Amino acid sequence: MVVKNDGRREPYNREKLKMGLITACKKRPVRMDAIDSLIHNVEKAIDRLNLNEVPSKLLGEEVIKQLKDLDPVAYVRFASVYYRFEAVSEFEQKIKELAPKKTLKTT
Repeated sequence: MVVKNDGRREPYNREKLKMGLITACKKRPVRMDAIDSLIHNVEKAIDRLNLNEVPSKLLGEEVIKQLKDLDPVAYVRFASVYYRFEAVSEFEQKIKELAPKKTLKTT
């Protein structure tokens, strides 16, 4: 069971998650087997917690964490829906998180 933020409970729906990931990865160089593998890894991570009911926030955070490594554009797309971005500044912040950190060279 997945517990939504408003307290509603609904059965876990793998296909719903898969469709959200397919949408986020649309026109990206992400293969379907990579999406399936990501879902499998998310399910394993959640199963390890041994919970009867999983907060949707926990599920979403696990997806976000793994998607960030898979494809940065898909990550920002998924995050924009998951976090309900309402301003460009919120997109900018997530993009900054993806940018490699610059280090100062000392000679």
